[in-house]
Amino acid sequence: MELKKLAAALFIAGVVAPGAAYATNGYFQPGLSVKSVGMGGAGIAFPQDALAAAVNPAGMVDIGSRLDFGLSLFQPDRSVSATGAVYGPGGSGPYPITGSYSGNDTKNFLIPEFGYNRMINPNMSVGVSVYGNGGLNTGYSTIFPPFAPGMGVDMQQLFIAPTFAMKVNPSNSIGVTLNIVHQSFRANGLGALCQQLSGDPNNCTDNGHDDSNGVGVRIGWIGQLTPTFSLGVTYQSETHMGGFNKYSGLFANAGEFNIPANYGIGFAWKATPALTVAGDVVRIDYGSIPAISNGPNPGGPLGGSPNGPGFSWNSISVFKLGVAYEYNQDLTLRAGWNHGDNPIGTNNVFFNTLAPGVVKDHLTLGATYAINKSTELSFDYVHAFANSVTGPLPAPYFAAGSTETLSMSQNVLGVSVGWKF
Repeated sequence: MELKKLAAALFIAGVVAPGAAYATNGYFQPGLSVKSVGMGGAGIAFPQDALAAAVNPAGMVDIGSRLDFGLSLFQPDRSVSATGAVYGPGGSGPYPITGSYSGNDTKNFLIPEFGYNRMINPNMSVGVSVYGNGGLNTGYSTIFPPFAPGMGVDMQQLFIAPTFAMKVNPSNSIGVTLNIVHQSFRANGLGALCQQLSGDPNNCTDNGHDDSNGVGVRIGWIGQLTPTFSLGVTYQSETHMGGFNKYSGLFANAGEFNIPANYGIGFAWKATPALTVAGDVVRIDYGSIPAISNGPNPGGPLGGSPNGPGFSWNSISVFKLGVAYEYNQDLTLRAGWNHGDNPIGTNNVFFNTLAPGVVKDHLTLGATYAINKSTELSFDYVHAFANSVTGPLPAPYFAAGSTETLSMSQNVLGVSVGWKF
């Protein structure tokens, strides 16, 4: 009977949960449940709901049998500004491009989350977490050449993560998650760029959404070192994805867009009976994925070989710190801070017009109210502070001294419902 319930949960989760539209630790979300986000995304050593496996699968055995569903309204503000001039076909011009350009053709996104966990016995659990790992979205109704009006991208990543966790003794828990991943991608308005730079311009832009699938794993451990202090460690392997065939002329290695390995360590300290402080340090290995990390001219045309140009993203470290305060038996209040390195340098701002993921700092707030012994309602709010990066536009396409500035800020409001059983 329980297997049937779990299968049904997996089916429902896969149907209702698309991937996230944009995220802010590079293209990863800063946190992966409403409760965790309210604490800056911290959760490696502090599981709170059935989305715990998205951060550390070991935490699932500590949360009991429960079902969680949430929805967040995401509002990014992305823009670029340019100064200088661009050369036209045959070296004509130069033509002025100075101005500001909004990438907000789509302003609002809904991001769902789903989690189910069942205790097999007091020391073992099985469950599933379903969530948008992250994504990229831009849309420019007006933009400077060689981009065309309507230029933009849309990438989404959906994780379905069945998990097994167990207590090896009263103080130590371990867990393993199978990440079943589906991602989709679309690019528009890159025709002139693809004609100039791509080895396969017919599979470079304006081909609608394409899909790819892959499988990876996440493992984790949580240890209760003292009655008030716990430590957690987690590792997720690189997820090898099938290539985007419709965009084999855009991404390096013929359309391959793998999901980078990431790993982290976290703590949770019960400072008082009512106050818990939690923090994580996470490393995201963007630098190992050619489509993400390759420079603007590493030795090949767009698409094709592993040496094709990319976004020039660096691997980043993310620092998450949060507090949870049990105001009374019904109400828990949360606050947090999330700081991530900016993966985008000044050397390739032009290509990152597609994906200006330059945000570094987030302030988060959250709360949970227990409606009754089995039902709770949670909220979070995130403000990602505006950040920008300025760099030169590349010769010989742009006049000497031409520059571009990438900018972004964000707001998120989320709500979730949890049922204990």
